[in-house]
Amino acid sequence: MSDVTRLGVFKTYKLYVGGKFPRSESGRVYEVTDSKGKWLANAPLSSRKDARDAVVAARKAFGGWAGATAYNRGQILYRVAEMLEGRRDQFVREVADAEGLSKSKAAVVVDAAIDRWVWYAGWTDKIAQVVGGANPVAGPYFNLSTPEPTGVVTVVAPQDSSFLGLVSVIAPVIATGNTAVVIASEKAPLPALSLGEVLATSDLPGGVVNILSGKAAEMGPHLAAHQDVNAIDLTGATEGDLARDLEIAAADNLKRVLRPRTEDFAESPGTDRMTAFLETKTVWHPTGSLGASGSSY
Repeated sequence: MSDVTRLGVFKTYKLYVGGKFPRSESGRVYEVTDSKGKWLANAPLSSRKDARDAVVAARKAFGGWAGATAYNRGQILYRVAEMLEGRRDQFVREVADAEGLSKSKAAVVVDAAIDRWVWYAGWTDKIAQVVGGANPVAGPYFNLSTPEPTGVVTVVAPQDSSFLGLVSVIAPVIATGNTAVVIASEKAPLPALSLGEVLATSDLPGGVVNILSGKAAEMGPHLAAHQDVNAIDLTGATEGDLARDLEIAAADNLKRVLRPRTEDFAESPGTDRMTAFLETKTVWHPTGSLGASGSSY
């Protein structure tokens, strides 16, 4: 048997929607190549129907995820990092192919992405302390402001940073209790589709993150105009006037919009990507009176 040439088993990449791995309902695929034009795989070419299904799954998952304790969300994000660490070699290979990097440089990128998950995992139970608080008011009242997740967020992932950039835009969205519909990099979607396999085995409830591959110009306008999407991150909408068109469509139901900007994903992130998709709820409550002196608490 040693002289028999073995045929390799090619990987079938699928979407990640609602905790499951469907093919595109359209049956369409497109060829993904490396930086030198070598064929890597056929990726699903998602349709508008796939995008609608992803929004339904994200909305269904939102209540449970937003209602989970911040501590629990942090545990789950840390578990994602653990699972990525265990599949590090696979992601190094996929990132090297996707971005035309040497294996050593791709390893640096993957390690940074894993560390980024850990970083955001640590923020889940701290962000409320940073952006919330008790407000001084002229009257016998407690006035407390607390952050709450916006809802379903569409994320147009970076086109060139197929893994570190991807993690950098997904993790802050879900760390704060939102759910996400992600349009992966069109030219380098394989690390994103493999990330779906990690999320499915890392205690993250199905529907919290939904990953679509294909054309942002095709799915983006539908998701930007979708009435059950609450916010949109346009980081990867860099083609032509796509960002402008999506922002105009998003205005129809007053979505929160994070516009594209020049950024180095290797730099340490701040809290702005978390606060971009948080709403602030302010509650007033009378302090009451203690005894004849009229003092209050």
